[in-house]
Amino acid sequence: MNVNWFRVPKDIVFGEGALEYLSTLEGKKATLVTGGSSMKRFGFLDQAQKQLEKAGMEVSIVDGVEPNPSIETVIRGGKEMAEFQPDWVIAIGGGSALDAAKIMWVYYEYPDTKFEDLVAGKFPKLRTKANLIVIPSTSGTASEITAFSVITDTANHIKHPLVSYEITPDIALLDAKLPATMPAHITANTGMDVLTHAIEAYVSTSATCYTDPLALEAIRLVKDGLEIAYKDGDNIEAREAMHNASALSGMAFTNSSLGLVHSLAHKIGGEFDMTHGLANAVLLPYIIDYNRKATDKYDMIEKQLGIDNLADFVRDLNTKVGIPNTLKEVTEVDMSEAKFLEVLDRMSQNAFEDPCTLTNPRKSSPADVKELYTAAYYGK
Repeated sequence: MNVNWFRVPKDIVFGEGALEYLSTLEGKKATLVTGGSSMKRFGFLDQAQKQLEKAGMEVSIVDGVEPNPSIETVIRGGKEMAEFQPDWVIAIGGGSALDAAKIMWVYYEYPDTKFEDLVAGKFPKLRTKANLIVIPSTSGTASEITAFSVITDTANHIKHPLVSYEITPDIALLDAKLPATMPAHITANTGMDVLTHAIEAYVSTSATCYTDPLALEAIRLVKDGLEIAYKDGDNIEAREAMHNASALSGMAFTNSSLGLVHSLAHKIGGEFDMTHGLANAVLLPYIIDYNRKATDKYDMIEKQLGIDNLADFVRDLNTKVGIPNTLKEVTEVDMSEAKFLEVLDRMSQNAFEDPCTLTNPRKSSPADVKELYTAAYYGK
């Protein structure tokens, strides 16, 4: 039997004021999972708690999720939930908080879970104790839509993309007021993450007639909306366009998977703690050029967008939103030439073994991955 799947959250609630949907939920207890202080600082955590209390629920908070959530953090969160016993797990914040909540949920329902089993794709049957709602504050990861979570093994400097339809959220709440608070550089990084998701989903070897239209529309929305959202953060139309683009790209890639851009980004993020969207943005044009020998779908994107060269379009968009086009120009982390070369072989092997490599349109090798990293570092 040769069949495919297309799965997304049961409900996607979108539009300004979508946060109020929380007041309609039924249950006794809810746990909010969040990251740093931004959701509290802008009042969204309090708003979510008040809406849940309107629904008659007792609320607990699991916070302090780091930018690259670790194995230790998700196990800790699962233990805190086990003490509270919520009916709803509700993630609110950036992609890190969303990804962490998914795996905390696993450890809440199954405390004896072995992380290596999750890496191998062996997930238990969830929803035995709680359901999952995800409320993104950034327009980037699409974790509110997907069956993906990225968790970092800090001891070995490896980001593990965990994949199972079991962790697809039950409800996604998309309220453009949340991402409207993002500073410009985060708007840029997350927006390029959306573009990478959509392009990789479209050229994936597992793409289908169900995922392609979603990916193309997400690409169009980013083309029209990202630069505006970057320059004018209060432009709610541009914010909504990017928030919808993120969700649409998520619907595509959670059902088609991704490719080498994400394989390389996962591993350079694990080695250098580099922001994921930033890594994607820098790597994307090099891998478009590399993959062209194996697919004509980049030509189809160019035709749809009315542009001559997709890799050049990405480079130009990077420049417009303040992102460098080489890894050596990245300043958010210390990526000196000596440090880069020191980990290059290990990083290349790990990236080649990343699950996203399997659906890249061009077959690769550790040597090819090493060349791609090197090209992206020096701008070759």
